[in-house]
Parts: sequence; structure tokens; C-alpha cells
Amino acid sequence: MSNETPSFDAFKLNRQLLEAITAAGYKAPTPIQQKAIPLALAGHDVLGIAQTGTGKTAAYILPLLMKVKYAQGMHPKALILAPTRELAMQIEEVAIQMAENTDLRIVCLYGGLGPKTQIELIEAGVDIIISTTGRFLDLYKKGKIFTKEIKTMILDEADKMMDMGFMPQIRNILEIIPVKRQNLLFSATFSDRVEKLASEFLEFPERVEVTPSATTAETIAQVKYLVPNIRTKINLLGELLKQEEIARAIVFTRSRKNAEEVYAYLKNRVEGEVRVIHANKGQNTRINSIDDFKSGDVRLLVATDVASRGLDVTLVSHVINFDVPLIYEDYVHRIGRTGRAEHEGKAITFVNPAEAYHFQRIEELIRMEVPELEIPAQVDVPETPFAERQAYARELDHLMQRDNPDYKGAFHDKKERKKPNLFKEKAKEEKKRGNKNSKAKTNRNQLKTKHQKNKGK
Repeated sequence: MSNETPSFDAFKLNRQLLEAITAAGYKAPTPIQQKAIPLALAGHDVLGIAQTGTGKTAAYILPLLMKVKYAQGMHPKALILAPTRELAMQIEEVAIQMAENTDLRIVCLYGGLGPKTQIELIEAGVDIIISTTGRFLDLYKKGKIFTKEIKTMILDEADKMMDMGFMPQIRNILEIIPVKRQNLLFSATFSDRVEKLASEFLEFPERVEVTPSATTAETIAQVKYLVPNIRTKINLLGELLKQEEIARAIVFTRSRKNAEEVYAYLKNRVEGEVRVIHANKGQNTRINSIDDFKSGDVRLLVATDVASRGLDVTLVSHVINFDVPLIYEDYVHRIGRTGRAEHEGKAITFVNPAEAYHFQRIEELIRMEVPELEIPAQVDVPETPFAERQAYARELDHLMQRDNPDYKGAFHDKKERKKPNLFKEKAKEEKKRGNKNSKAKTNRNQLKTKHQKNKGK
């Protein structure tokens, strides 16, 4: 291939797809599209490694639509599996956009909603199913999905599927679809578990890697703040939202509890609409919040990692990691929500003393040291409560002991005290008393003997 960037015309796609590509505003294929589309069109199994925001969804959707071409029969010809409903919905959006000029029937299946409507869509006839693993298996067991005509299977975000423990479900699905098929697997990172899945799932795959595994996009400026406690995190967040030119931002937290607390703090203190999404929120609430965020009606979205994938919003100016993710690859996915489609973005991470350990591992993963910024002088930095300091110390001990079983920990007394043996202690006391009694008895006998001698004289 020449150094000149090819156009989509070079892939010999049909007129309907080329018109949809133009209508969507795609000007030239991205690197992952340049490499993956020709291989997929040629019928190869493909292993694609690329970070989020690089156009990998279109890299498999376009050749799939070219292969299926038009509606035929009642049963699916292709299956796309995604780890989360948000990502499944995002894939559906791209698929429908690219298939606009065709009569292809695309159905998206996911949990959180009753299956009745989804079953009705399947029974009306379907060509391509986009689904989470759990909902697909549920409807298959109900006898609503027939798999014998599936000729293409695609796994998106395979690394996240491994992290979420979906391997058994994937194996179950592989057992009920035809062995003779084309397979495509896409992932932002290439861990040992993904490599094992690829060896089971793909046959003589063509590997496409546009950047080294777990590389962050060059369009994202990354910075970190070392923050002593959670109260300072809250104060720093409030100050940055005043200082930074934040048009649209996502604030990621590690837990639902933190998400709700951050939301409660922000909703009455910052300009613009604020929403929160996490696993405890109803499906409709989450969908509405994401749609409003995409449309620009919501300025700030507070979210757990449930939203770190499947959120394709072009103009997200900032991603703020209020908490450092414990699954290190999730850092790549989180910050991949900004800097998309060649727009510039900024990723800011707050790192407390215990999280410093995790963030160092993240820097090793992404092969770069993230620049550190000083906390602005106007930010109130309260003293860390004793209980919070103890919690950080215990967590660090746990992490260090996990890496080094011989590590004794901050709470370990170097002169290790043995627990007293009560039986031995009692014996010692008795022996001591016995010695005292024996000595006293000896002294009495000596005095008695001496007295008798004197009396005899």
C-alpha cells in the first residue's frame, strides 16, 4: 500500500455503503480501517488491536454489511457480541447509520428491559444481531433465536469481556453456532487472557495492530494530581470545573457510592446540567442521560466504569478520573472517551496515597509517565482524618504483601511479640512460688537447727 491515504472507494464497497459513509461525514479511513477492512472483505479471520476512538466499529461493520448485503430469510446471518448494553447500543447506532440505504434488519439485544419487544423484532425477521452475551443466551434458551445460518461472528472489546468474566458464556455461544464461519475479534489491549481467547476463537487470524497494545491516543493531553484525601479531591474537582474550559466532561468514579456523592456535590455548584449513571440506575434513565449528554443538553456526566465503553461522543473536552481504576486497562478506555475523531481532549486523574501504587502500574502499561501538576493554591487541603490514613496504610500493606509475601507491613512490629502461653506462664509462676517456699523452708530449718545447737550448749 502506498504512503498516500486511500479513500473508501479503494475498498470496492457498494454504492449504498459509499453514500452512507459520505452522509456520515467520514472523509478518509482511519489506520485500523485501512488495515482491517480489506482483510475482512477477503474472508480472513481478523484480530484487531486498537484503542478506543480509532474507528474500529466501522472497521468491522462495513465489511459485514458488504458481506450480508440485503435482507433474506428470517434468521440471523451475523452475530456481534459486546460486553455492555451501552456498547451494544453504540454498535447498533453505527450499523444502522451505515446500513441506511439497505433493507438489512438489525436487532440489538441487551438486558435491563423486558424481552418482549426484542423477541417481536427477532420474529419479524433479522439479518444481524448485536447483543450482550447474557441476553443472547437467554433468548436462545427460550427458542427465539435460530443460529444455523450465522456465517460471521464478531467480538468487540474482548479485553473487557475477559475482565467481566464472560468467557464461559462466550464458550457456550461458540457451541451453538456453526463451526464454519468468519470470526473477527477486536480489543483495545492484548492481555494473556485475550491471547488465549483468540487462540480458541480464531483460525489462522490476520493480526492488525495500529498502535502498541494499551497505547493512549496522541490527541489526549494527560495530567495527574497527587491528592492526600477524598475531601481534597472534591475541592479540587470543584476548582478545576471553574478554571478549565470544560465544554463537556465525564467524571469517572470507582464506586456507585462515590458517583452519587460527587453528583450531589456538583449538581448545585456548577454551571450546566449534571447527570449520574451507574449500575443501580434504571436502563431508561441511563439511556436518556447518555442521549442528553450526546446532544449537549448535559454538560457533566458522573459515571462508574459502566460508561467507560460504548460512549461515542465526539466533543467530550475532558475526562476526569476522580478515582484511579483498579483494572488498569480501564484507564485507556476511560480517557478514550475524549480526543475522539482527531479532536483534542484532556484527561485529568486524581491520585490518593493508596492509588499511587495502581497509577504507577498504569504508567507502566501505557509506557509513559503522566505529568504531575501542583494543586492550585486556592484549593482547600484539609488534614486527612486518622481513619482515612489508616485505610490507605492498610491498603498499601495489602498491595505490597501481594507483590512480596515476605513484606511485613507498616503495622508489623519488627520485634515480633509472641502470644503468651498461659499454661507455661502459670507453670513458671508456680515454680517461682515453689522456689520461694523452698527457700523459706530451708531458712526456717537452718534457724531451728541453730537454736537446738545453742540449747544443747
